[in-house]
Formats: sequence, C-alpha cells, structure tokens
Amino acid sequence: MSSRLSRIELFYEIARLYGRRSSCPRADVGVIAIRDGRITAAGYVGAPQGMPHCLDVGCLIEGGGCVRSVHAEANMVAWAAREGISLKGTNVFCTHLPCLACAKLLANAGIASLHYENSYRDNRGGALLQDMGITISRLIMRPFHESRS
Repeated sequence: MSSRLSRIELFYEIARLYGRRSSCPRADVGVIAIRDGRITAAGYVGAPQGMPHCLDVGCLIEGGGCVRSVHAEANMVAWAAREGISLKGTNVFCTHLPCLACAKLLANAGIASLHYENSYRDNRGGALLQDMGITISRLIMRPFHESRS
C-alpha cells in the first residue's frame, strides 16, 4: 500500500496545521480554499489584527461562544477579499463544520464545496450550504501517523 497522501488527506492535514495557529483555546479551527489543486486562501481562529488574543488575555464569552476571536472561515474570507482573491468555485477544507454566520460568508463568496471532519454545536451552517446547492461532505480522517503505515 502506498504511503503517499491523497490530495484530500493533504488538504485536510494542511487545514489541521493552520488550526494549530488558532489563538483561542476553545477550538483549533483551520480552513483552506483550493482551486485547481492549489491553496488560494487560508485562515484560523484569532483576534482581529492589533487586538489581544484569547491565549494572552482570556476568552470573552457571550451567548456560549467567544466573541474576542474571529472564526477561521471569516478570517479566510476577509484575507482573500483584502488581497483581491476570488473564492468563487473553490473547494474548502475545514477542520470543523462552519457556524451559520461563517456558512453565509462562504456561500456568498461562491464556494463550490465544503469538506469538514468535526461537527459544530449545531448543523445550521451545513444545512444552509446544502439548501444553497453547495456540496458538503464529512471526512473521516485517520491520524497522520496511521496513514504512513
């Protein structure tokens, strides 16, 4: 059996790696957008530029979630917009199913599909994407060290 990663495994491992940059201890969420087999944009959970991170000053919890940090998907969409990069038609790999607000951003950015591994508190984001005709699929990934045997 080949030890070479499939493209899906590669993209998901890269999203996981981005998630490790998250600066809110509540979840290590990472996301990448792929077009033609290449990464066009990426994001992770973190405070707005110039603001203190949860890891430094603690989380600011309201309504069951941290409002100090920006979700990975929103950070990716914002960065792509700031750099003039279109997300239209991209395939998005995310460590977690997006929340409803992030799903709306991804849908309006024109993504073609979303692949995720972990659930979110609810499925409203996934349901919205499906209702809009965007393909979503849950990935069941092996830990990286197991994929090399």
